[in-house]
Amino acid sequence: MVTPEQAAANARAGLASLVGTFAESPQTLRRARLMGLSGWAYHVAARAGALGDVRPETVAAAVGFIAPDAVTDGWEAAAKTTPPVEVATWHLHELCRWGADELGGFPRLARLLELAGPVVSAVDCAGLPLFAAWRAMPVPDASPGAQAAVALNLLHEHWLGVHLVAVRASGLTPLQAIIAGPEGETGAVAFGWQPPYPQAGPIVRRLMWAESVAGSLAGQAYAALGRAERIELIGLLKSLSHHLAR
Repeated sequence: MVTPEQAAANARAGLASLVGTFAESPQTLRRARLMGLSGWAYHVAARAGALGDVRPETVAAAVGFIAPDAVTDGWEAAAKTTPPVEVATWHLHELCRWGADELGGFPRLARLLELAGPVVSAVDCAGLPLFAAWRAMPVPDASPGAQAAVALNLLHEHWLGVHLVAVRASGLTPLQAIIAGPEGETGAVAFGWQPPYPQAGPIVRRLMWAESVAGSLAGQAYAALGRAERIELIGLLKSLSHHLAR
């Protein structure tokens, strides 16, 4: 039996992989450079620009896992060239383009949309400002591939948001959660945190509790699907990953 909580947890890796495939595609990166932004400035503004014209402190609070100083550097660097909300809008257009090009040929795309849509719609946005901001963004392309790419991005943003809430509920700081996770200090460096770093040993168990809570929170939306539908959705995400890897 696949419970809503298990479905959310099982979908996590597939969603991260699919969204990462878009973010790291050569065409996406090349077009980002045409905007005159560094990779870091683009990363921060593209994700958090959906929040609108806000202060970097607000962005850091919403993103959570990136060091506040690194958020400020990226946000302010982007703002000198292009308002972050425009970067996010451009990013959404690129996401749709990628979806139309790369996902449009997936044989079971229509069914994937049928299953992902109710989950996205069922998310309670309380405490999830980035998810709420992205779900409110008008989607400029009605093609199935573009719609699927947007839905996958929203489901990924949903998990990132509930994971941050769960980490804070566990009493961990975002940095402690990164250190206790699989990437450890490498992940801390990647997200702009400076040493000294906390010891992972005493906090690993607390992170495990937070992961469980995150699954419970995310599972509330996956409860919009029946058990067989949840199993089917997980299978479709895996099939789509294989489709893109070919």
